Amino acid sequence: MSGKEKNLTAMLRWAIFPILAVAAVLCVFTGVSNLENGRTDEGRTRLEDAVRKAAVTCYATEGIYPPTLAYMEEHYGLQVDTGRYTVDYTVCGSNLMPEITVLENEG
Repeated sequence: MSGKEKNLTAMLRWAIFPILAVAAVLCVFTGVSNLENGRTDEGRTRLEDAVRKAAVTCYATEGIYPPTLAYMEEHYGLQVDTGRYTVDYTVCGSNLMPEITVLENEG
């Protein structure tokens, strides 16, 4: 091996380490971001399930679906983080399951 080849090999070895380190850091940040997105989706799903469960409990207890979200909060212990989520609770009739949509607020 000539001197130039040795120098080139040494330079490649020193160049590969920083590239691998940057790639590893990017992988970690991507993983953390994906975990955060998954946690957010799970929280939204849990809230939607809790609203649905409270509505069904009200129907089983009182024979009608709750007229408002506030009614479930007052009588069935439902808690909604209004700073984080917006709940669209649309009643179609006292004996029809309401339409429930939970959206996460921006920022």
